Amino acid sequence: MSGEFYDGLETRSADERESTLMAALSKQIEHAKANTAYYGALLGDVDAGSVVSRETLASLPVTRKGDLLELQKKTPPFGGMNAVAPSALGRVYMSPGPIYDAEALEADPWRFARSLFAAGFRKGDIVHNCFSYHLTPAGMMVDSAARAIGCAVFPGGVGNTEMQVQAAAELKTTGYGGTPSFLKIILEKARETGADVSSLKKGLVGGEALPPSLRKEISELGCDVLQCYGTADLGLVAYESPALEGMILDEGVIVEIVRPGTGDPVAEGEVGEIVVTTLNPNYPLIRFGTGDMSAVLAGASPCGRTNQRIKGWMGRADQTTKIKGMFVHPGQVAEVAKRHPEVTKARLVVTGRTGDDVMTLHCETRESGNALAEAVAASLQAVTKLRGSVELVAEGSLANDGKVIEDARSYD
Repeated sequence: MSGEFYDGLETRSADERESTLMAALSKQIEHAKANTAYYGALLGDVDAGSVVSRETLASLPVTRKGDLLELQKKTPPFGGMNAVAPSALGRVYMSPGPIYDAEALEADPWRFARSLFAAGFRKGDIVHNCFSYHLTPAGMMVDSAARAIGCAVFPGGVGNTEMQVQAAAELKTTGYGGTPSFLKIILEKARETGADVSSLKKGLVGGEALPPSLRKEISELGCDVLQCYGTADLGLVAYESPALEGMILDEGVIVEIVRPGTGDPVAEGEVGEIVVTTLNPNYPLIRFGTGDMSAVLAGASPCGRTNQRIKGWMGRADQTTKIKGMFVHPGQVAEVAKRHPEVTKARLVVTGRTGDDVMTLHCETRESGNALAEAVAASLQAVTKLRGSVELVAEGSLANDGKVIEDARSYD
């Protein structure tokens, strides 16, 4: 853990990384089938030994975060996804829902040390950790990672701005973990009161968006921050490096970007839903749909880390919309497109005013003519039970923003 990189995994060749991950994937599926009730049933007919590529991985079903609430109610506490008894875990958390999250016993169980190291945290730092320690795992994600690196931790948690400022000034904390907005509040309060928090020069932030304007404001207050992306189910998924060119994928996950509402991977650069497979033996999530959207960036980071990069958080994938009193799901739009191979991409646009909804399916295709449009319109009605019009558009003309359903209605 010396030098520029956390470990040698970060600078592996793409071929070496992919070979190692695919070998681990097959073993993880075999392990999950044998040791969890959920995957034992879901993947019962899958030959684990045959899942050795991204193509074969893409043939497996996606389990989405939105499914967890019902799954955990049916089979508490983890929906049958846990491979060890709850009593064999290090900690159990309750996220809003409620959804229960599992933490393993080992050091840095959420793998956040890699993101802290990239943000400049080193042995001897005192980390001012303002992620919540209450119920949810965010606080311990950073706490355990910081201690794995060799840092001391001040468990500030959330709120109590005046006390946070006092602690930062008196303890001379050197790094911050938490949301960027709360860091700005602390630094502004310190400036207002004249407290010396100049030791607080770096930070790892997450939990909310970090627009360029907010990053600039925090930097002007004396602290440079990098952001990370993770979830309470998966741990770390991706993180920024000092190059500030996208977010580098963690070495302990396999990430796919799929078309919202489906399990179908999209082309590099196209926006879609982040789907993650972990190598965690205690809670082996396989093709777990986060509901968040992003896109893969081409090439490797200038910082020297060789793993794939994503653009970061680009919105939510759940675009389920009520139209004429009925819910229409992204998966239904995908189903319509699948019925017509001539259609390469589809986007349902809902216009009109409340109570007078107009539904138009825009389809990218090389074909033209009324026959295809009429056939797609018939499929649209059959799948959604709603009438709508179809517009055929040139390939590449629809926005690359991951939207499958666009609600453009007027609510005035």
